[in-house]
Amino acid sequence: MTHPHPLLYEINARCWLRGLAQERGCAVTLASVPADQFDRWRRLGFTHLWLMGVWAGGPCARQRALAGAHHQRRLYDQVLPGWRDEDVAGSPFAIADYRVPDSLGGEAGLAEFRNALHAHGLKLVLDFVPNHLGLDHRWLNERPDLFVQSPQPCQGTFRRQTRFGPRWLAHGRDPFFPPWSDTVQLDYRRPETRSAMTDVLLSIARRCDGARCDMVMLLLNDVFSRSWAQFPAAAPAPGPEFWTDAITAVKQTLPDFLFLAEAYWGLEPRLQDLGFDYTYDKVLYDKLIARAASGTQRHLLGLSPERLAAGAHFLENHDEPRVASLLSPAEHGAAALLILGLPGMRFLHQGQLSGARIQAPVQLARWPGEPVDAQIQALYDRLLTTLPTTAVARGQGQLLAPRAAWPDNPTFQSFVLVQWQTHPPDFDLVAVNLAPHPSQCYAPLTPPGLAESQWRVDDLLSAQHYLRDGQDLRQRGLYLDLPAHGACLFHAQPGRGS
Repeated sequence: MTHPHPLLYEINARCWLRGLAQERGCAVTLASVPADQFDRWRRLGFTHLWLMGVWAGGPCARQRALAGAHHQRRLYDQVLPGWRDEDVAGSPFAIADYRVPDSLGGEAGLAEFRNALHAHGLKLVLDFVPNHLGLDHRWLNERPDLFVQSPQPCQGTFRRQTRFGPRWLAHGRDPFFPPWSDTVQLDYRRPETRSAMTDVLLSIARRCDGARCDMVMLLLNDVFSRSWAQFPAAAPAPGPEFWTDAITAVKQTLPDFLFLAEAYWGLEPRLQDLGFDYTYDKVLYDKLIARAASGTQRHLLGLSPERLAAGAHFLENHDEPRVASLLSPAEHGAAALLILGLPGMRFLHQGQLSGARIQAPVQLARWPGEPVDAQIQALYDRLLTTLPTTAVARGQGQLLAPRAAWPDNPTFQSFVLVQWQTHPPDFDLVAVNLAPHPSQCYAPLTPPGLAESQWRVDDLLSAQHYLRDGQDLRQRGLYLDLPAHGACLFHAQPGRGS
């Protein structure tokens, strides 16, 4: 991969293009995205753009979204008062065909958009939803044997007439939640299903630079076997994991192709070992949102450097509530610097940078209008334009274990410290106090030659700078006393005046 610590931006393709069209008073497709959009992404330092929801849906899946349960329609009412039928497009994860619909610009528009991203130094990430397909996919009629099915009606199945006669097919599902009624479950116990979906993945890979793979742990052999044990298996138990073969097939011809896994249940290390470049770090997200300062530190320090660098660190995405609705501005600022300052993938979401507070259902094709939160917008603008001037995400990143500032002071457990270095002797330090009170610690710095110089330490997010003795830094570390939710980005350089 060309970016060892990528900065990913998730955009809802349908809502974003519709919003641009409303702003500019004319139709906007992927072929006609205004240049200022690309300029902004480059200015903010993004390396990858995840164009979520670009694939074609269908009328059956959309009808399920329109005629859904009462609570779903009530949610539409809350999020988008006065919504109309045309505002509901159906779930982007109930895919009818892995092609771009004409309304978004078609395949030619996608190619133009990708070329424009490349011209601005960004790469394109698209969805791969391997567990299931939408109800409108042609395989339901043409290749029904690819799906989990039952010889008779049972819970979680539906009757579908196929070219081979009627079948009772299973809806896609996560074993801990009700079935997704707009989908049909693929059967990964069957070699032909694995082969067909590998071909789909290869076709996606030819049109982009990376794939965000949906609910990837559901396809693991043991997970799949347990989830569908009550349904007859028409094939012998599978051999190698699907992901091993599928990722290898892509990387044989596209070695730099990026694989991002949406993964949970503590299976992230296993999926990394199967070939995923990055996996969601949902544990970090949960601890940050729960305000578990010491738990956050323990989680991060408990990861090996390799596991940490394979994490995708985020504060929100389309599945999670808006972070601005959960954390105060001070908490939000500390958490934002933390996820942006860690090794691994840094992952931001459309609307997050302007302080959006409404989480919109993915079935909607139009988002509600929200005022910009000037404080949050200024926070992200400052962070995202300052970080590229440092070694953060460009050099060697190292998580440091804070030391107690003095006996009986436990507040060192509230810190997350990350040291970055590209061109010695200069180095950078991300320092975040996650606690709702002032906290103190020593940062045990490790750059070579630390004891040989006097050091000027500048906080790049404020106007403050300090002079520190190298011998003292080597022996005791850098003393930090940060206010509640304090977040600092220090740049240190030797012998440069007062």
